[in-house]
Amino acid sequence: MELQNITLEKKEGIARLTINRPPVNIINYETIQEINAVLEELAKDEETKVLLVYGSGNRAFSAGVEIRDHLGEMAARMLKVFGRMFQLLRNLGKPSIAVVNGVALGGGCELAVGCDMAIASEKAQFGVPEITLGGLASAAVAYFPRILGEKKAFELIMLGEIISAREAERIGLVNKVVAEEELEKTAEELAAKFLEKSGIGVKLCRDVFYQCADTAQLTEALEKGAELGIKTWETEDSQEGLKSFLEKRAPVWKNK
Repeated sequence: MELQNITLEKKEGIARLTINRPPVNIINYETIQEINAVLEELAKDEETKVLLVYGSGNRAFSAGVEIRDHLGEMAARMLKVFGRMFQLLRNLGKPSIAVVNGVALGGGCELAVGCDMAIASEKAQFGVPEITLGGLASAAVAYFPRILGEKKAFELIMLGEIISAREAERIGLVNKVVAEEELEKTAEELAAKFLEKSGIGVKLCRDVFYQCADTAQLTEALEKGAELGIKTWETEDSQEGLKSFLEKRAPVWKNK
């Protein structure tokens, strides 16, 4: 697929996906389709170890999904591919990090939250104001209660208010807030931490993390963590990691 609304750059194990629809990177139906196609490609790409997601410019990560795409029969088509985007992110097999500068509203906020981690500049703002137009933030209603708890999630979704980056960090919506001029450096440093680790180890542990996180009962989650965790210790890389620790040397990863 020829990309018209986003850009994709790959270098040294890091993929950078940028929503490129200035001035505020509104996500339309075609943009979602492009994102989904790229996510499908990256899931199969063994060379890419980390995905960073950006919005072009410094005004907005994304101000949300195109209003016209919510009208009439188009709404069902859009929401179907929109929902698939989050399934693809969850099944990506490698860490995804949203790098948020400016506003992240509606679907833009949901995309940031749908990534494994999110970092933001001090001027970033977050919110899902769909309720002010009479509708539901469909991904937020799935993510927010898990991340924030029911009461805070209800407040943000049902009032539709916009919060600062610092408040988003305080309640756990983003991992870290830094000065705007430090944002890219912070993103690269965070990605580098994953690159230092065994690729297969990160993938397997990430998979188990989400399988346990998506299990409602604690007892079942503990059992699943123990059962699936065994597989993470059976890889060549995990054995190398253990031996290197005992031998007091740096591990040599084979991603096997």
